[in-house]
Amino acid sequence: MPRLFGTDGVRGLANRDVSAELALDLGAAAAHVLATSGQFDGHRPRAVIGRDTRLSGEFLGSAIAAGLASAGVDVIQVGVLPTPGVAYLTSSMDVDLGVVISASHNPMPDNGIKFFARGGRKLDDAVEDAIEARLGAQWERPVGAQVGSIGEDARAADRAYVDHLVSAVGVDLAGLRIAVDCANGAASAVGPLALREAGADVVVINASPDGRNINDACGSTHPEQLQAVTVASGADLGVAFDGDADRCLAVDHTGALVDGDQIMGLLAVAMKEEGTLANDTLVVTVMSNLGLLLAMRDAGIATVQTAVGDRYVLEAMRAGGHTLGGEQSGHIINSAHASTGDGLLSALLIGAQVVRTGRPLADLASVVRRLPQVLVNVPGVDKSRTASDEALLDAVAGAERELGETGRVLLRPSGTEPLVRVMVEAASQGQADDVARRLAGVVKDRLAL
Repeated sequence: MPRLFGTDGVRGLANRDVSAELALDLGAAAAHVLATSGQFDGHRPRAVIGRDTRLSGEFLGSAIAAGLASAGVDVIQVGVLPTPGVAYLTSSMDVDLGVVISASHNPMPDNGIKFFARGGRKLDDAVEDAIEARLGAQWERPVGAQVGSIGEDARAADRAYVDHLVSAVGVDLAGLRIAVDCANGAASAVGPLALREAGADVVVINASPDGRNINDACGSTHPEQLQAVTVASGADLGVAFDGDADRCLAVDHTGALVDGDQIMGLLAVAMKEEGTLANDTLVVTVMSNLGLLLAMRDAGIATVQTAVGDRYVLEAMRAGGHTLGGEQSGHIINSAHASTGDGLLSALLIGAQVVRTGRPLADLASVVRRLPQVLVNVPGVDKSRTASDEALLDAVAGAERELGETGRVLLRPSGTEPLVRVMVEAASQGQADDVARRLAGVVKDRLAL
């Protein structure tokens, strides 16, 4: 059986893969596992639950609240709030568990459940495995005054999170016009509010969620609307969030996209100059563009590379004591202010850097010159032999010699399919296309099932 928890919680088609029954069981199982680990010793446990704007989030949130309360946990439901907002509340409200009902950038029919431990950090794999193993187990239910309560406190939660964001920026954004695409998601209310309270003039699109339109041709996965609105409104820059607002991509005043690698690059350089980039190191994944790695080397900033997934970035940041990391997709983690990726925080920090320097975003982002990157999926292959087939390894080594310092090859076996992803970066698009095509052919010939 595949593992229930993925790299970002439990996720799937709502009311099929992720049902009310599963949510109920997950709530009770999580309470049991944390209780037996000693986390609840000496006090009555508390949990906070937030969600994005999907219709299914209402019944899933109610179900997991019921599961937690049935196991003796007092629950505070904060309604629609970005994932990083729930993480922040988990660290600031003296609660034992945070729960987010969201499928992030996935289409509306999907939904998911992810947990934060005390302090606002994602649960370790071992804890998630223990919760999964506990599902459906027999247990002695509390009765009487020992059952948990369920309350609501959405307005205070929004206020606390916005205040936290504004205080983290430390710069008045007055005079800066920012276009914002909220993806009809969790940032639809608090995103524009935080930017306005930080002083920016805000132009808002896709902030009218109806339960069905989250991520629908908008947000960070579809930035075309934002690009057009940024130019048409004369904005200095634009920012786009995904459904749960843990991602942020940006657009400069010309409408050009500024991706997560470029955002990390400009923030890393700024933090190094300020003396706040711990160990002068940036943590990235293996999918970050080689252009970012070369730019950081030239700026005197070391890079640590991890597997794909923001949880692996977080693990490396904690292990090394680093303060900045993220992914090309726009998950940016600044550990001085957040315990997970925070799209709203990233947007505010980008705006603050434009104000501090007096330089347009296009100029700041130019610190990273993205190299052409090609990704080819090769299906129907024995992915287990990717790292052991000598002829394939020889072909990769030859390609790397051909590409030199301004190129890179990466072979990534899929986690769920008989498929290998061939990623090639090169100095020119033509060279990247050619090398990727040739290596994909070798993978197909050598690893065919």
